[in-house]
Amino acid sequence: MPVRTSQISQGRPGKGVGLGLALLSAVAFGGSGVAAKPLIEAGLDPLHVVWLRATGAALVMLPLAVRHRALLRSRPALLAGFGLLAVAGVQACYFAALSRIPVGVALLIEYLAPALVLGWVRFVQRRPVTRAAAFGVVLAAGGLACVVEVWSGLSFDVLGLLLALGAACCQVGYFVLSDQGGDAGDAAPNPLGVIAYGLLIGSALLTVVARPWSMDWSVLAHSADMNGTSVPAMALLLWVVLVATVLAYVTGVLSVRRLSPQVAGVVACLEAVIATVLAWVLLGERLSAPQVVGGAVVLLGAFIAQSSTPSKGSAEPVASGGAERELSARGTTA
Repeated sequence: MPVRTSQISQGRPGKGVGLGLALLSAVAFGGSGVAAKPLIEAGLDPLHVVWLRATGAALVMLPLAVRHRALLRSRPALLAGFGLLAVAGVQACYFAALSRIPVGVALLIEYLAPALVLGWVRFVQRRPVTRAAAFGVVLAAGGLACVVEVWSGLSFDVLGLLLALGAACCQVGYFVLSDQGGDAGDAAPNPLGVIAYGLLIGSALLTVVARPWSMDWSVLAHSADMNGTSVPAMALLLWVVLVATVLAYVTGVLSVRRLSPQVAGVVACLEAVIATVLAWVLLGERLSAPQVVGGAVVLLGAFIAQSSTPSKGSAEPVASGGAERELSARGTTA
């Protein structure tokens, strides 16, 4: 989930490269749950997996944190909020949900964030929303009902569903918070610096909550089962840290610099599809036909909601203001 980049221009060159980077980011983010779930099933606590992910990525990004250390003085609240919500909150809730419900279901619920952002704008900020955006909210909610199969009395673990919803709520807080100062032009906070410090702060917060000193470190020295295939646990961890976190964030930020927010948002929606397909192929998690249709409806509703934002300076009702523009810069769900 990359942060806002400054002065994003729809007319910048390199759109083909931008689309490639955005697709790579969606694939990287979408593979996080598939790599993490075998580690959880092998004996690691979900919070320990989140801590390993955040801490490993923070160490990789540490040089960027040193380079942009001025952010500690100029944007302390932004860094703290990003670390708390975008790193610690989203990832902890999402990974905890993975231990109880399928990867695809968890990620699809997390994609209710666009609808929840609209609720924040309409009822907290008291700003109007477009009819198309409101329709997207209703569509996403209806699709979610199919995903969780409400007619069968919530066949999935209720706590797992609530944790996935918590991940979506943390995303909303992140979108709203990262809009602060996003229109400052050259004075906008450097996105790579914000990511680096967000990982550092999130790692520190997760250290208190996850208590890694109680983790069963021996799990990492053995193999984990991935749908009948034995895979080294350390290889899965390296994938989660280097690919599903560092590569996913960096490629997502770079892609938004070359694309319009709307195009980047469309490609980001592929993350849920990619995660569901990977979970099907690698983990054997098959969804029923109503769940597949519901997932498609959730994604369609999210796309309609986020693409209904008028251009900057327009007098029309907004779909979600700056927060919705921030959504389109994503490469979670954590």
